[in-house]
Parts: sequence; C-alpha cells; structure tokens
Amino acid sequence: MARTAAGRLFSKLTPSSERNLADMLRTERAGGVLLLIGTIIALIWANSAWAESYDSLREFHIGPEALHLNLSLEAWAQDGLLAIFFFVIGLELKREIVAGELRRPATAVVPIVAAIGGMAVPALLYVLVNVMQEGGSTDGWAVPTATDIAFAVAVLAVVGRWLPNALRAFLLTLAVVDDLLAIIIIAVFFTDEVHFQWLAASLACIVVFGLLARKGLTNPFILIPLGFVAWAFMHASGVHATIAGVALGLSVPAIVRNGKKSSLAEHWEHLWRPVSAGFAVPVFALLSAGVVVSSATLLVAAQDPVAQGVVIGLVLGKPLGIVLATFLVATFTKAQLDRGLSWWDVIGMGFLAGIGFTVSLLIGDLAFDGERVEEVKVSVLIASLTAAIIGALLLIWRDRHYRKLYTVRSTPLPDNRLADRAELAKELKKRGADLHEEDAELIAGDGKSAT
Repeated sequence: MARTAAGRLFSKLTPSSERNLADMLRTERAGGVLLLIGTIIALIWANSAWAESYDSLREFHIGPEALHLNLSLEAWAQDGLLAIFFFVIGLELKREIVAGELRRPATAVVPIVAAIGGMAVPALLYVLVNVMQEGGSTDGWAVPTATDIAFAVAVLAVVGRWLPNALRAFLLTLAVVDDLLAIIIIAVFFTDEVHFQWLAASLACIVVFGLLARKGLTNPFILIPLGFVAWAFMHASGVHATIAGVALGLSVPAIVRNGKKSSLAEHWEHLWRPVSAGFAVPVFALLSAGVVVSSATLLVAAQDPVAQGVVIGLVLGKPLGIVLATFLVATFTKAQLDRGLSWWDVIGMGFLAGIGFTVSLLIGDLAFDGERVEEVKVSVLIASLTAAIIGALLLIWRDRHYRKLYTVRSTPLPDNRLADRAELAKELKKRGADLHEEDAELIAGDGKSAT
C-alpha cells in the first residue's frame, strides 16, 4: 500500500522545487567542473617555479582607499565574489521558503533536522579532537560544518544517473538549509566589532532594493549600484560583506505575478547563477585554494589537531550527523524512507555532504585570521577529496542497483497465463529483482500457499 506524501521521509517535489532541482543539476555540474579546474590551477601554480607570481597576484591591492576598499585580490574574491554566490543562495532560499520544499513543515523538517545534525556532529568531533590534544584550537569549530553545494551536486550528477529523484532532492534541500545555517554562523560568530551606523545604512539600502523589486522597478542601472552600495556599507560595518548578498537575495519577491511565467526571484536566479557558478566561485577557488603541498606540509598537517579535527569532522562527522538525525526522525515520527530507497543511499549522500570546500575555506580564513591557514587549506582539500571519493563509490554502487532494477522492471514477464504467482516471483528473483515480503514467502514455501 502506497504511503501518503506527508508521511514520507523523502517525498514528491513541488513543481517549483522540481524546476529548481533540474536547474541545479544542469548548471551546478558545469559549475563544479569549473570550480575543480580553478582549484587544480591554484594548486599547480602555488607549487610551481612561478609560485611568487601567484602570491603577488593574490596580494595585489586595488580599490579606492578613501572608501576603505583598497583590498587585495584575494580579499575581493572572499568578500566580493562570494557575495554574488550568496546572493544566488539568498534567491534560492527565498524561493524554497515561499514556494518550495521549505514551505511545507511535513517535508521541511527532515532536511532541516538532517542539516543541523550534519553541522553539530562535525563541530563536536572537531572540538573533541582539539580539546584532547596539546596545541589544539577550538577557534575552527565551524570549518567542518559547511557543505559545498556546487561540488556535491556536481559529483551526484556525474555518478547518479539512475538514482531516485527523491535522493537528489533531499541533498539539494539539505544543502540549502546548510548554507543558511553557515550564513548565520558567519554573521553571529565571526563578527568582531559592529559599526551600527554603517550596518543601518546597509540595511536601509537593502530595504529600498526590496521595495523597488516588489514594485517591478528592476532597471539594472539602478539596482546593481544600489546593491553594491549595500555591500560596501555592510563591509564597513564589520559584519562579513557576504551577508549583504544573502539579505539582498531574500528581499526579492518569490511569488509569481499575474501574467508572468515565473517569479522575480526565480528569474534572477536563472540570470545570476551562471555568473556565480561560472565565474565568481571558480575565481574564488583560484585565488584561495593555492597552498604549498609538500611532504613537510602534509606532515605538519597530519600532526596538527586543527587539521585532524577538520578531516574527521568532514569525512566522518558529516555522514554520521546526517544519517543519525535522519534515523531519529524516521524512528520518532511518522516519516519513513520513500519506497525503494535504502539507508545506503542516505549514507552515500551523507558522504557527499562532507565536501566542504568553498564555505569551509572562507570560515577557515575568518576563524584563524592568517594563522594556520596552510594547515586548514590542506585539511579541507584532503577531507573534501576523501569524502567525494567515498560518496561517489557508494553512489556508483547504488546507481548500478537502480539501473539493474529499472532493467528488470521494464522487461516483460513471459506471457504464461497458467503461471501462478509463485512462479512469477521466481522469475523475478532470477532477474535480480527485489521481491515483496509475501512473494519471498511464496518462494520459500515452494508455492504451497499460492492461490
């Protein structure tokens, strides 16, 4: 008997979320590849004979000094380009909250709880590793809590052609909630001093931005400068400037107006996602991921409690937290795994969530402010690569299972009207199909109970 949608742990997507999922799977795969290319170039450049030119590029300062925006290119990438990335995240969040999976409590509670578990357990493991060892530092507790949505969805798109859409939707929704929690962590825990006059000015610009968007006044020659001013004021306030990007995205209306095919949030997400995935994030990786990888660097990282905590948190803490939280929801509520899904699917997806690259690097820089940067970068790279490999291998195995299942179910049974139910069940078993419990009992009893 089929379960109701509200009672499923992984349920059918709303039309808005289905479009969002399709869009993510199309663009994030390419964005993930570009992000990987930027990372590889940064690593090769930083470890080549031209390493000095790479450092010079990152430290090159540009911008008006009078506005306190004479920043290095690396700082522009962290504060400026990632603001575009978080603007798209804000648009996506608004759309999910208004018309997507996060709109319905019955479906929103699962990814929210899983995301919280996937952040709490890595942070706890990191703190335990660093408290128990001499030379540890709890400052980086938030580094292993983030999931890189571009890399995770890109890996899933490559290895999971036959995986159920319910599993893809769960990873997407969980990553969105994860991003929201990471934004809150950055705003609350990594703001040393707040200049409230600049913060108020930034919020005023964001309110005006949202009002203009609601009125349909979307001239880019007005809104883009206004958004930049809001970002600059947020940067001057002491709050991390990427928060302005999120706030601007959340201020955009996500309700479809009369005569329109899509909401303004959906339309702008469609326009800005290529800029984010195809330019902003890869350039950030190019300017931030370059770290000298040598036997000495790896040895120092292996002995550093901070690096150990990051690796353990991302590789083990992420899947453990997500699976444990999902299991608790399935145990203590009426929610259940969608029919056809296995807990192995959830475990594989949990490992993919351990790919923490983009936001983890950002939080690492904020947490240690120039100290232990090399160790943090090496540990994030190693942990993300390890989690990606383990998750990919698990999901490749599960993908083969679902492909085989599809082949079995799509092949007609022999046209034998005299065959009873037990014989048909035996035929399915020969093909490797998963049988219902009552069919398995028929085979075990040699068909004696068949009718």
